[in-house]
Amino acid sequence: MWDPTSYLRYGDERSRPFHDLLARVGAEHPRAVVDLGCGPGTLTATLAHRWPAARIAGLDSSPEMIDRARTLDTTVDFTVGDVADWRPAPDVDVLVANAVLQWVPDHPALLRRWAGALPPGGWLAFQVPGNFAGPAHRALREVAEDPRWAATVRPLLREDPVDDPIGYADALTAAGCAVDAWETTYLHLLPAGADAEHPVLSWLDGTALRPVRAVLDDTALADFRATLAARLAHAYPVRQGQVYFPFRRIFVVARTGARQEEQQ
Repeated sequence: MWDPTSYLRYGDERSRPFHDLLARVGAEHPRAVVDLGCGPGTLTATLAHRWPAARIAGLDSSPEMIDRARTLDTTVDFTVGDVADWRPAPDVDVLVANAVLQWVPDHPALLRRWAGALPPGGWLAFQVPGNFAGPAHRALREVAEDPRWAATVRPLLREDPVDDPIGYADALTAAGCAVDAWETTYLHLLPAGADAEHPVLSWLDGTALRPVRAVLDDTALADFRATLAARLAHAYPVRQGQVYFPFRRIFVVARTGARQEEQQ
């Protein structure tokens, strides 16, 4: 179960990559725009302002997220659905997938399928976290190795479920796209209150700890989080009332059919 409140706790930090991604999409008058993994819909709603004449849709597998999205004052059509099963309609000119594909096994194949289904000149833009080798995820995997939780939790955690920019660029170039791929490491300065839990633990509550919450009861989850919090406090010490949290992200913007046009 996704918790929209936990996810939105660091809304400014989570929204910046979305806007950086969309800044590289050059579509002027798309007929339809789809945001896959739209979450609580706040970012999806901004697409309706950028392209007011387009049909805007958001899709997410979490009913809780879609329920929250449907409370927004927007013309966006929000639907519960599985990204892996989604197929673009013929009029979809812009497809956005922001911080969702890391949850989808074998998503490079999915990207190639979408690239082949979008119309010539269509835009495919996605962003995935690239911090699975960072201290936070290493600490999460180490705690999951504890005998108390290893059998239940460890199989749920992914070592590195994303590719690097070269891998994504190669796959989509082979699919006939012109590709713009890059990576950025954001340094998030997270406030750390004296009596509050560690901010990186709060951050993980909104994403990486979701599968853990789904399989542990309240007592076991509290023990797991306390053990993880101690490791995070060591990896990310509080300095001047805040924690410095580096976060690497991988971006790809591809335009379908553009590479064939360049070669003609």
